Amino acid sequence: MTVVRTPSSVGAPRLALTLTAATVMVATNLFGAVSAHAADGPSVPPGTEATATAPVEVDPNDPDLKIPDGATLAEAKVLDIKQVVEDQSGDERREDTNADVKFALQAEVLFGKDSAKLSGEAKARISAIAEEIKTQNATKIRVFGFTDNLGSSAHGDVLSRKRADAVQNVLDQELTDSNVTYEVRGYGEQYPIADNSSESGRKKNRRVEVSFPRTES
Repeated sequence: MTVVRTPSSVGAPRLALTLTAATVMVATNLFGAVSAHAADGPSVPPGTEATATAPVEVDPNDPDLKIPDGATLAEAKVLDIKQVVEDQSGDERREDTNADVKFALQAEVLFGKDSAKLSGEAKARISAIAEEIKTQNATKIRVFGFTDNLGSSAHGDVLSRKRADAVQNVLDQELTDSNVTYEVRGYGEQYPIADNSSESGRKKNRRVEVSFPRTES
C-alpha cells in the first residue's frame, strides 16, 4: 500500500495497474443493488469481504518455479492494488482499488459533537464526492457510518446510521439519475481503522465512508 498526503480534499488520481508473471491482481469488492434505506441485516464495509479465488491455475510441477525438493506450493492468493490519498489534516481520505473508489470523511468535518446535523462545509465536501460519482458513472453507492468506542454500543449504532442517512440525503439531492441505488448502514464502533485507546485514533474511527465502483479502463 502507498500512502500519499496532498493538500487537496477530493482528488481524482488515476490508478496504475501492474501485472507480473508471479502476481495475479484482481478486484474483490462487489456491490449489490439495494434501496437507499436497506435492511439492517449483516453486511460488511468494502475491503473486508473474503478474498476472491485466484483466476489462474498454477502448475506446482513447473520447473521454472524452482521449488526445493520436498516443498509444496502454497495456495494462490489474489492481491488487490490500492492507492490511498489523504489530505494534510487527515480529515478526508480517498482509496482507489482496481474496482472501487472510497471516500472517508471524519465526523468532525461533517457534524457537531454527538450530532447528525450536517454543516455547510460538510455539504460542499459531499457535493464534491457526488461529482466524482458522476465522473465514474457509478449507480450503486454504499454509505456507511462509524463511531469510536466511547459511550454505549447501542447509541453508537443509532448515531452512525443517522449520520450515514444524512450524507446519503445530500448525495441523493446531487445525483438526479433515477438508476442510482444506495446501501446505507450504521456500524457504530465496529470496523475501527485506528486504535481507540487514543483520541487521535478515535477521531479517525468517527467517520462516514462513501464507496462506489470505478470506471473500467
